[in-house]
Amino acid sequence: MLRTFRNIFKVADLRRKILFTLLIILLYRVGSAIPSPGVNTQALGKLVEEGGVLGFLNFFSGGALAQLAIFGLGIMPYITAAIIMEMLVAVIPKLKEWQEEGESGRRKITQVTRYLTLGLALMQSIGLVYTFSRQDVDGTPIVQFTWLKGIIIIVTLTAGMALLMWFGELITERGIGNGMSILIFVSIIARVPNEFKTLITQTDLRYGSIVYGIIISVVMSLGVIVAVIYLDQGERRIPVQYAKQIRGRRMTMGGTTYIPLKINTSGVIPIIFASSVIFFPTMLAQFIPGLKGFAETLTQGWLYFVIYTGMIIFFAYFYTYIVFDPYTQAEHLKKYGAFVPGIRPGTPTAVYFGKVINRITLPGSIALAAIALLPAVMFYFFGTRQIPFGGAAIMIIVGVALETMKQIEAQLQMRHYEGFLR
Repeated sequence: MLRTFRNIFKVADLRRKILFTLLIILLYRVGSAIPSPGVNTQALGKLVEEGGVLGFLNFFSGGALAQLAIFGLGIMPYITAAIIMEMLVAVIPKLKEWQEEGESGRRKITQVTRYLTLGLALMQSIGLVYTFSRQDVDGTPIVQFTWLKGIIIIVTLTAGMALLMWFGELITERGIGNGMSILIFVSIIARVPNEFKTLITQTDLRYGSIVYGIIISVVMSLGVIVAVIYLDQGERRIPVQYAKQIRGRRMTMGGTTYIPLKINTSGVIPIIFASSVIFFPTMLAQFIPGLKGFAETLTQGWLYFVIYTGMIIFFAYFYTYIVFDPYTQAEHLKKYGAFVPGIRPGTPTAVYFGKVINRITLPGSIALAAIALLPAVMFYFFGTRQIPFGGAAIMIIVGVALETMKQIEAQLQMRHYEGFLR
């Protein structure tokens, strides 16, 4: 391991990319600690600590929302916009054409995603200012509202989101790893000390001592990390055979390869999207008091477990079919003279792909739901409001760490150095 780190800093280009990424991360954390003007951060911090949708958003902003910092929105608006765009690409022919145009089409989709992100950030900023201006904590108002203060906070948060988007793109282009993934990884890691503090102070003694609860929580968290690694790396390989082709006067020999279908193709997206949908009525209840009872019903008790699990399974299937369309893949194979051994090209191949996806996605989505529900299970048995690594957080941490290590590994192997993997 130490030799690998030495090798990393021997490669000038790789060293420059890592240092640049660390610089952007530093700027991100500084911006996450600078509050917007006119905000009572102590009162807001107490409100956010109560959990719910604000606690969820604060977690993925690295604690920046608790003080309405410059980067207080985190990257959730971008994630939501990206998910919406991927769904729209599947149903809007024009966007589908852009996707198939190659690099120029992808640039157009990226530009639309940016505008959608800023639109969502603006709406979320307005919603937060409206909500906080009408709330107080122990008689202390969170925001002493005036129109000028409200506009300043909205502009600050929206501009912060635009700057954060730029940071992510800079890391992707000039740093190491996927920029947005790295930023959300840093946000989660930044919350780890606070999560351990919460674990220690809020463990219920009904089921044993605090030490017992902490040990069980940490052991379960480590066990889930191992499970997530296996879930992330597990795949079904479908063999593909290329037919012999005659080009001019020459015959090219057919080759054999495979299509890797991951057990968890959708990654953490079903968890994030299901959480967003299930917390949406809670956000609306801030504006429509009549929805408060309905929102509480959705986020508590056995109904929450059932709905949340069902939504994760649904979004896992939905997103998997967006990423891997059986009919599109079957047509591509047929176009290039490839086929699955024992399966006729065209529609039969598409049907076969669909059956394989259905078989491997079900256990993967159930495992994903089990991981996502871990914090709620820990609360039920040990009374802990949070554990050091929640379900979605584990998926993101492990996924980003593995992908970044693979990129570094590839860079080292190109220069004939030993990497992390032996």
